[in-house]
Amino acid sequence: MDQKTKNQSEIKIAIFKKNPFDSRLATHHLHGKLKNQLSFSVNARYRILFEFLDKKQDEIVFLDIGTHDLYK
Repeated sequence: MDQKTKNQSEIKIAIFKKNPFDSRLATHHLHGKLKNQLSFSVNARYRILFEFLDKKQDEIVFLDIGTHDLYK
């Protein structure tokens, strides 16, 4: 991953910390074998995959960052 993408990731994570469903992130629930997970956009190519660990959505674990291939 290049430095520009790393910088974009840091910006998006900062937004995420304030509001995981901020419209700038395009956060969405996944389906199929990843149905308990969600992802948000870093840019047009990269996504961050995560999961809420509790019903109140207070605890979060980031699982992966990558292209759409991370859904496979």
